[in-house]
Amino acid sequence: MVGVKRVVDYNVRIRVKPDNTGVVTEGVKMSINPFDEIALEEALRIKEKGLADEVLAVSIGPSDTQQQLRTALAMGADRAILVKHDGYVEPLAVAKILKGVVEAEKPDIVILGKQAIDDDCNQTGQMLSALLGLSQATFASKLEIDGREAKVTREIDGGLQTIKVKLPFIMTTDLRLNQPRYASLPNIMKAKKKPLEEKTPADYSVDVAPRLKVVKTSEPPRRQAGVKVKSVSELVQKLKDEAGVI
Repeated sequence: MVGVKRVVDYNVRIRVKPDNTGVVTEGVKMSINPFDEIALEEALRIKEKGLADEVLAVSIGPSDTQQQLRTALAMGADRAILVKHDGYVEPLAVAKILKGVVEAEKPDIVILGKQAIDDDCNQTGQMLSALLGLSQATFASKLEIDGREAKVTREIDGGLQTIKVKLPFIMTTDLRLNQPRYASLPNIMKAKKKPLEEKTPADYSVDVAPRLKVVKTSEPPRRQAGVKVKSVSELVQKLKDEAGVI
């Protein structure tokens, strides 16, 4: 099972709404979160090795999220589930919904992107692991499956860490895990006939009411022009007087 999130495409320049209530999404190209594409690619490779029977793509969002799920189906997923909800869903609510899907579908491996590029929360995988009481292997850059065990290489601050976990488990993907494939035209056509089931948060008894309120969204201040100095002593003096770093 793979989590798929609909986000503003990473090539799009983000613009803040004039009333500072969020970012502009109307008329903006949307795509699968890049880390989720990596997760999907890894799931497809597991199936191609004969280690999985099917790949299920799951997403939470408005009706338009069908576009991203159809892309996932075109890449090779066998079927998809869309949990329809028009508003923002916080990571904990996402994890609770995914918990309901996992309990219904009983996958051996759940693969999620380590974070989404819109909110950068990096929480859902860890929360889902805690809710289900399953092992977690986060920030994965390599995966090897041997029977009912998996060896996962993780990206950590000090380098790499290799752990062993038993199936079923939750994994989140890092950038070096793989290079996602493109969907071919024949597969895009086939994807239109693949099953896409629609659900609601209520089907999993999940309250998605937000616990946090965004007060204001604003662009970061523009970088100020640099200043040229004539000598080292002048530089040191400016660092003391203006920057306050000395």
